[in-house]
This record gives sequence, structure tokens and C-alpha cells, in this order.
Amino acid sequence: LPCALPWSLTQPVTPDLLVSPSSQDGDMGSECPEDRGNWTGRLDFLLSCIGYCVGLGNVWRFPYRAYTNGGGAFLVPYFIMLAICGIPIFFMELSLGQFSSLGPLAVWKISPLFKGVGMGTILIVSLVAIYYNMIIAYVLFYLFASLTSDLPWQHCGNWWNTDLCLDHHIIKAGNNTLPVNISNTVSPSEEYWSRYVLHIQGSSGIGNPGRIRWNLCLCLLLSWTIVYLCILKGVKSSGKVVYFTATFPYLILVMLLIRGVTLEGAWRGIQFYLTPQFDHLLSSKVWIEAALQIFYSLGVGFGGLLTFASYNTFHQNIYRDTFIVTLGNAITSILAGFAIFSVLGYMSQELGVPVNQVAKAGPGLAFVVYPQAMTMLPLSPFWSFLFFFMLLTLGLDSQFAFMETIVTAVTDEFPYYLRPKKASFSAVICIALFLMGLILTTEGGMYWLVLLDDYSAGFGLMVVVITTCLVVTRVYGMKRFCQDIHMMLGFKPGPYFRACWLVLSPATMMALLVYNIVKYQPSEYGNYRFPTWAEVLGILMGVLSCLMIPLGMVVAVLQEEGTLWERVQQASRPAMDWGPSLEENRTGAYVASLAGSQSPKPLMVHMRKYGGITSYENTAIEVDREMEEDEEESMI
Repeated sequence: LPCALPWSLTQPVTPDLLVSPSSQDGDMGSECPEDRGNWTGRLDFLLSCIGYCVGLGNVWRFPYRAYTNGGGAFLVPYFIMLAICGIPIFFMELSLGQFSSLGPLAVWKISPLFKGVGMGTILIVSLVAIYYNMIIAYVLFYLFASLTSDLPWQHCGNWWNTDLCLDHHIIKAGNNTLPVNISNTVSPSEEYWSRYVLHIQGSSGIGNPGRIRWNLCLCLLLSWTIVYLCILKGVKSSGKVVYFTATFPYLILVMLLIRGVTLEGAWRGIQFYLTPQFDHLLSSKVWIEAALQIFYSLGVGFGGLLTFASYNTFHQNIYRDTFIVTLGNAITSILAGFAIFSVLGYMSQELGVPVNQVAKAGPGLAFVVYPQAMTMLPLSPFWSFLFFFMLLTLGLDSQFAFMETIVTAVTDEFPYYLRPKKASFSAVICIALFLMGLILTTEGGMYWLVLLDDYSAGFGLMVVVITTCLVVTRVYGMKRFCQDIHMMLGFKPGPYFRACWLVLSPATMMALLVYNIVKYQPSEYGNYRFPTWAEVLGILMGVLSCLMIPLGMVVAVLQEEGTLWERVQQASRPAMDWGPSLEENRTGAYVASLAGSQSPKPLMVHMRKYGGITSYENTAIEVDREMEEDEEESMI
């Protein structure tokens, strides 16, 4: 290990492999993990995972997906897909991170040939972090706008409103006296969002973004400042912040739920949300939508779960935590649906229109429909503030995970240079991503945000997850991976997990990938259709993360010796220092490992070529023989 170098220079005595863990200097085993940082308590990890998984998608995507895909019947494929690909992949990521105590790049010591998967992950997370914090900036904008006695999107008559603006009071009381075609009108909240907040009329399209909206720019700066202050000391600071950001949204959600179900007409929305339409289950689209919801809601493939688990103690019960987080995430989504649709039911009754005409997903729900519904309630600024504060806390802890993933991945690659300066490095990353996100604060910034949202974590993320699953089970070996989990938890995963990892999870992910490619639709925002060059740019964003995998393979092969096939074989084997980070946890095959060597066979070649201590060569031969036996068994 890199941290062992000073020790070896000052005390050039018996080689590490010939010394038992108990006879070594006590400081040596703990120097690296202490320098890297750990959670200060078990709840830090659990709450961080809950905060990471329970995000904006639970509020603005799940309810809409449920009602458009069979209502209550959607819960059947939802929980089946949770069992097939959600829980198993979630547990796999936590296991990899906790076993190795490494970030998304360094963890590929498990098979250096596939280090490009980690590079692709970091690229995806960086792109997502740029636009995700812009959404948080929008939330901050609305949060500040709610600090008034009269919400600014409540009535028409403002400078940003047009002649098409018509508020709900006129719709409700003046329909008979005003000869207005309601279908050709626009709500005050929609014009506030598009014409005041975004000022999208100042842009002719994605190629002409217009001027920077300085109020949005300041909100984006504030959101990056909040994120930086919370990750300043790594998991030791963010682990404490999540005690608030991961729990407080539940309090607000319950308050909104109670207020929603007590409104007149709430039953209309809830009935619309949950009425089962079992004929939808015969459609493949419903099953694909359920799998997509699970895939993105749990945040698998982004590296956040692996990063958080890498700061655990070696024997943390991540098996229990997996079920707590995944099932808690599902229940939260369902509760959020009740809170949203109860208010939409009340809103549809007030406007005298069907629920499906007011129901939307994504930013349309958060920044247009729900704010409009808030104006119909007594104490509307109070409920508006609560709603946007809930969105703020939901978004922040997901953003913490994205940033911690990027920082951890790079500092684990360059521990000597960056770990002592982690706070400064985090500041550099935040500033860089803030500057790259400035285009999102322009009048046409929403077009760029939609492009990033559609392509940054699309098929590229699925390729990353599929490759990870196949490498762990096929290249590294299912038997060896289960033995690693047995070392940590005291038991091996059962047939359910092994079947999912080997067949069901990768098959489901591949089906999702094929579906996304076959059913590809160009991006659009309202009536705006993106030009061809923008589509090509978006596709390149997804392709670039996939190209990291073959690029990483080329680099790994070039670092080895021998014929091409020998190089591929050597690079696909785990690095010699792969395994638990603490000496007391390195049992079994991991006791006999040399720090810093690339793979067992190059070590043998080096020893035979240059000579050396016999015990080193014997160790290399034993490790090599064990690995070859495992490979033969897996082939049989």
C-alpha cells in the first residue's frame, strides 16, 4: 500500500509477507484508513444511503409513472423489478465498496483490465452533478419567492404575463360571464416559470442561449456553496448533515400528505393514482418503465453507493442495510404519490377539469402544477415554502453523494498528493462544475438541462452497470465474490442473489438497454424540437462514457508484459494488493499478497528474472495456483 512506503524505508527488515499481522507495528495497519476517513457512526452510512436514494425522482417521477402505467397495478412489476435487479445490484455495489475500502476508480484493482468502467462512471456522475445542482438552484429560487404574503405566481397582471394568462379564480367564478376558451389559456404559475424564472422567450433555441439570468446564477452559486460546506470534511461532515437532510423531508411529506387528503376532492386524485388497470401488465412497456424507475431511483451505477460503503467498517451489516434502504425508498415513492395526487385531485375539482389534464411529471410538476395548487390553499406561502424546502433537502443529499463520489475516486488514485488537500481539491471540483453549469443559467439554459438529463445518464449508465455485473460474476468469479462477502458478513449470499447476479439482473439491464435504443425518441421541450447537431452532441455524451471501457483496456494491456493474450489474462486478474485495507481483515488468500505489484504472474516473472527471497516466489506460486484452480472450477 502507498502509505506503507515510509515505514518500509525507515525499517528495512523482514518483508511484509513473512510477518504475521499481530507482530507488525500497530500504526501500520490503521494509518491509511484513518487518513482516508470513516463514518463516525453506523447511522451516518444508513442515512446517507437513504438520502442518496430518496431524491427528487420519488416525488416528481414515480407518481406520474404509476398512473400512466396501470395505477395500482404498476406496483406489481415495480416490486418484481425491485427484487430482480434493484436489491441484488444495490447489494453488489455495497459489497464491493465495503470489502475494498476503495472508490469507484481504485476498486477496479479487482480487474485492472476494466478500470475504464470506473472512468465512465466518473464522467457520468460529473455531467449529472452539473445539471442536478441547477435544479436545486431553481428550488432555491422558488423557496425565496415563497417568503411573501402573496405568492408571485398566484395572479395575472404582472409584467411577465401575456393576454393568454387566466388564473383559477376567474376559471372557477367567471366561466359563465367571460367568453374565454380555457383550452387556449395559460396558468399564472406556468408563465411565472417560463417567462420570469427561465425568461425562455429571450432564447430562440439551444444554439442561441441568450443572456445569463443573474438571479439564477446567484442561486446556482449558493447551491454549490452549500454543497461544498457540507462535504468540506468528507464523510465526517456530510455524514452529520444527512441526519437533517435525510429525515426532515419525511416530516414535511407527512404534513403535505395529511393536508392533501383532508382537501375536498382529494379522493379523485387518489382514485386516479391507484385504480388498478391490470390489462396494462400485458404490455412490455409497463415492465420496462418499472425497471427504469427502480434503476434510477436507487442510484445504482453512479458510484455513490460504492463510495459510501467504502467508508464503512469491514464487518458492517450491509445485507440488512440493503433491505432497509431499498424497501424504504419504494414506500417513500408510494407515499409521495398520495401526497401529490391528493392535491392534484383538489386542484382538478377547483378547475373543473379531469385529473389527467393537471397531472405532469418532472419540472412541470414541481415548478408549475404543484405551485399552482398551493395558491388555492389557505396560508399558501407556508405550504409552498414547506414543499420547496422538502425538495431542497431531497436534492442536496443526492448531490452530496455525487460530489463525494468524484472526490473520493480521484483522491484514492492519488492519495499522497490529494488526501492532505482534500478540502482544497473539493473546492476546485465545485468551482469547475459551477463554471461548466453557467450555461444552464442562461435564458435558453432549460434546453441544455433537458439535453443533459436525457443523455448524460442514459444508455451509458446501463452499459456501466451491465459490465460491472458481468466482470464481478464472470471475470472475478462468483465463487470468489461470495467468499469475500463471507469474510465480511459471516455468511455467503443465497441462491436468490447468485441467480440474480449471474442471469436475471444483467438480462434485465440488457433488455432495458435494447428497449432504450429501439424506442429512441429525439429530445424535446414543450413544442421545441432539438436540432440534429444537439441530438448528436447528446448521443456523444452517452457514447463517451462507454468508450472509457475499451480505452481503459488498452491502457491496462500496454502496462503488462508478454503476448497480447498473456497481457489480457494478466490484466484481468486482481491486483496483488486487492482485498481488505486493514491487515487484521486480510485472511485466507489475502494474507499472502504483495503491496504494489500488478498481478501474480508478472510478480513470478520478476522474481525468476532478477532473483529474490525464496518466500516471495513461493507466495507468488501459491497465489497463482489458487487462482488457476478457481478459474478451472469456474470453467467446468
